[in-house]
Formats: sequence, C-alpha cells, structure tokens
Amino acid sequence: MSKPIVALAGGVGAARFLEGLARVIDPARLWIIGNTADDTEMHGLHISPDLDTVAYTLAGLANPQHGWGLKGDTFHCLEALRKLGVEAWFQLGDRDFATHLYRTARLRQGATLTQVTAELTAAWGLACKLAPMTDQPVRTLVKTRRGVLDFQTYFVRRRARDTVLGVTFHGAPQSRPAAGLLQAIRQAAAIIVCPSNPIISIGPILAVPGIREALRKSAAPVAAISPIVGGRALKGPAARMMKSLGMRVSALGVAELYRDFVDVFILDQVDAGQAGKVEALGMRVVVTDTIMTSMAKKKALARAAVGLWNML
Repeated sequence: MSKPIVALAGGVGAARFLEGLARVIDPARLWIIGNTADDTEMHGLHISPDLDTVAYTLAGLANPQHGWGLKGDTFHCLEALRKLGVEAWFQLGDRDFATHLYRTARLRQGATLTQVTAELTAAWGLACKLAPMTDQPVRTLVKTRRGVLDFQTYFVRRRARDTVLGVTFHGAPQSRPAAGLLQAIRQAAAIIVCPSNPIISIGPILAVPGIREALRKSAAPVAAISPIVGGRALKGPAARMMKSLGMRVSALGVAELYRDFVDVFILDQVDAGQAGKVEALGMRVVVTDTIMTSMAKKKALARAAVGLWNML
C-alpha cells in the first residue's frame, strides 16, 4: 500500500486546497488531520465546524458561496428556534442539523470523535481519511478587551471585530493525538500544512502534545502553503490576528511560525520578494499562484505541491 500523504487542515482555505489535491492524487492516500479546537455545543449538539467544512467540500456538498454549510440547505429549524426565543446566531441548516444530531448521539453512546468522523465520511462516500487532531476536548479561547471569548463567540457572533490580545488552547496540554495520527506522520510520503490560519487553525493541531515533535522528526518532506498573500488573508481573520499579536503580517511571518518543522514553503507570486528571507530561515521556497479562484487553480496548486514532493 502506498504511503499516506498527510495534511494539516482547518477552515475554508484548507478545504479548497484539499479539493484540488484529492483530484490529482489517489484520495485513498490522503490522511487529513482536522482542527477541532473550533468545536462547540449549540442547541445541545456537538458541532465540529472544521471537520464538516473539509468533509462537505470533498464530498461536493459544501455551499459554494460561503465554503461552509451545505449547498441548497434551508433554515426552518433555526427560524423556529428564534420564534421560541432561543438565541440562534450560529448558522445551522436543516440538513446540517442531521450531521450534528448523528455525531452527538454517537458520542453519547461512547464512540470517539475519530470513530464518528470515519462513519460520517464513509456515509458521504469519501475515500480519504479525515480525523480529528484529538479525541479529547480542546477549545480555542480568545483574549480581548471584552474579556476571554470562546472562539465561536469571537468569530461568528462578534464577527471577529475584537482586537485579539492573546489566544490559548484550553485542554491541549492534557490531550493526546487521535489514534493512528502519529503513525501516519511517521509513515508519510509527504506532509502538507494547508493554507489555513496559522494561529487558530494550525496552531491548535500543533498544540496537541507529540504532533509538532513528530513533524520535526518525520523523514518525509514537510511543506506549507502561506495563507497570507500580499499582506492580506484571503479568508478569515488571520491578518488582523497576526497584527494585533505583534507578528509580521506576511508570508514571511507565517514561515517564522513553522520554521522548526517545515522544509519547503510555498508562497504566492506577489510575495516573491520575500523568498530570500524565507530561505534564510532554512526552508526551500517555491513561488507559484496560490489564489484558488477555480477548480483548475486548485488542481494546479496541488500539482505544484505534488511535483515538489517528487523532486525531494
């Protein structure tokens, strides 16, 4: 059996890249480690936004406008909850509710999040392996001038408008990598850090004890794609968070966060001028078009990554 290609993923940018990657390699080789620090409970249900975004996208079910949720979904249940006086600011579609109902019921029956995720991806016909970073609860907490906010309150309810003074991952020190995750990293043919927010999407994965060390020790080439292009995040609050936390808001700033375990850094053509400084961190640099505005561009970026691995 071919060695796996392991991807660290969180958010819409990662899902879009993986959509292209799953079309240029055998998807059965793809082993995706998903961020679960965004997980939350809403209306008594366990929600795993990043896992679902990746799964829905790879299954061809995602809402193409938002990148999250299900295309063509309706919101009758949410509207009914509002009429009952329930706060319903987190957008959950009617068919999306089915995912969370199933997940919550199985978790209450004693299944692990890894097991439930495998069941869901099998039901959606996915050949790849999608797994949470851990089966233990880890939650992103955002320090702001209003106090400490759970991630979904900061990101969805308050639309990421608060200045971020700090980020912590509650429960991470006590967590363990999900079953098979470290073995997949050890056996990988290649590892890719998707173009995700380095602080709140990739950061929680790296905070799970053992994962960052495994990446450092891996014999496989480790590549990362910058989510910052031209000093801006193409999706989400990464640029604002990096600025408020005193980091460089640039591809170089992202590379600095990964310098201890990434071998190759992929940045966009508009940031070609930063290549020398990234190389000074000890990484090989590849400059290409990283803006995925079409399926053709998603596949082209994936081919660039695969071609790179084949050369190393």
